Order: sequence, then structure tokens, then C-alpha cells
Amino acid sequence: MFDARFNALPDRPGVGYKSQHFSAIMDDPGAVAWLEIHAENYMGAGGRPLAQLRALSDRFPISVHGVGLSIGGEGPLDPDHLARLRHLCEWISPASFSEHLAWSTHDSAFFNDLLPLPYTNATLARICAHIEQVQDVLGRPMLLENPSSYLAFTASTWDEPDFLRELARRTGCGLLLDVNNVFVSATNLGYDPRAYIDAFPLDAVAEIHLGGHDPDTDDHGAPLLIDSHGTPVADPVWALLSHTLARSGPRPVLVEWDNDVPDWPVLEAEAARAAQALASACAVHDPCMSPASPESVS
Repeated sequence: MFDARFNALPDRPGVGYKSQHFSAIMDDPGAVAWLEIHAENYMGAGGRPLAQLRALSDRFPISVHGVGLSIGGEGPLDPDHLARLRHLCEWISPASFSEHLAWSTHDSAFFNDLLPLPYTNATLARICAHIEQVQDVLGRPMLLENPSSYLAFTASTWDEPDFLRELARRTGCGLLLDVNNVFVSATNLGYDPRAYIDAFPLDAVAEIHLGGHDPDTDDHGAPLLIDSHGTPVADPVWALLSHTLARSGPRPVLVEWDNDVPDWPVLEAEAARAAQALASACAVHDPCMSPASPESVS
């Protein structure tokens, strides 16, 4: 299983960094103790984005979150993309690196989406090989995030929690548990989100994500949720976070808001609500988990 010593994020709230919030974060971060960036936004050479990121990294742990590796793709990983990712990680020395259990490339085509996979033995072997390649290139363990799902494959022979558990066991990677993705998938596919959390390998979870979703309906009028990252976190997702933290103990919790990004006070208020959930979890897990309890990070 993933060695938590390789994850330097504090068990406190973080937010996805957006450049319009730079001055506000530097002036008063409020409840926010760490920041996440999308790797692909920082693979250029120089300029204001990298200067701001350097200034932020002097004050906050940084989590690098990839969206373009196509870990689940059938073809080989892009060596040029991996080289750019390695350069970024060597430059910024992030506290954590993560990617998605998904694919987004086929041959020379790139799809601007995170596409689902059947959970089979062949898929398992291919993703394990890709994770091991990433970890070898970066010289660090990575985290893998559970997807938001809109369909299930009849070819699947593993359920998702067991598939992720086996990936972590074989490769030593950690897991990033997105509880909004769990709620979205559970609604779309008709299962109990709490039962999913209860079956999940929480001992391998080094980071938790929250985000907003949009309600819709499918062609038959049934409820359908879209993982949009463009709204506040919904109350049922906050409740699912509390259920998760009660079982896992405190973990680094990130609020993602990537579309229709609000002013800083709105995003910071979401982080403050995450801090309340973490405080409640800390109260029932005594002592709080070290080395990254709320008291251990100034």
C-alpha cells in the first residue's frame, strides 16, 4: 500500500488554484492550507503563471494534478508529456502528484474528456504498467483518482473499489478519493454511495476531493448528474464526506471549482466548511493522524 510519508499535504482544506485568486490568497488564505494546480497549465517556459506558482510554493504545499496522461489508454504513454511532467515536478517539488483512472487518447487523437474503462484483468495489467512507468519517471509514488461514471461496462469483471485496491497493491500507488465522483456515479448507476465508501480501500487514500455537479435527466427521464466543477458542493456530498472521514480519519480535502469560478470569498467559504468537517473527524479520531494534523501546520 501507499506509504503516507510520501504525501506531504496537511490534513487540512485545499482549493484548486485559479490565477484570478492569486492576490487574495497571498493576502489572506483563510482556511486554505494548500493548493492544487493542473499540471498541463504549467508546462510552458517562464511567464507570469510560473512566477506566481513559485511565489505560492514558497508559502503553501502544492499538489500537482494531471489530466492528460491517459493512464488507462490502450497505447503507450506519451514520452514527451512524461518528460514535461517530470520537469515540472523537479522544478516545483510538489507535495503530491495525482492522475485519473481514465483514458483520453487513441493513436494520435486527443479527446478533451476523461473517458471510462471496463474493469478487466487486461485493463488492470495495462494500467499497472502505466502507473509503474509514471512512478519510475517521476521518482515518486502517484495517486490515482476514481472516476465519475455515466455508464457501466458489461465486460467488467471487477467492481471499482476492488479494482482500485488491486492497482494500489500491485504498484504501491496511493488513491485519491473524489466523493463527488462517488455520489455522481452512484446516482447515475443506481447504487448506494455509502456502501461504495464502506467497500473502498481507505487505508490507501492520501487525498480527498470535493466538487460541484449539475442535475440533468437521461433519455428515459431518470436522474442524471454531471460532474461539472462549476457549482458549490451539494449537501449530500458534504454528508458523504462526513461519512468518509468518520471511517478514514482526517485526510487532505480539496475543493475543486473549475468552471464559472466565483470570487475568492465564496471559494474560501467552501474550504472553511471542509475545515469544519475535518474538525469533526478529528474529534472522533484521537489523536488526529500524524504527521499532518491541523495542529502540525502553521
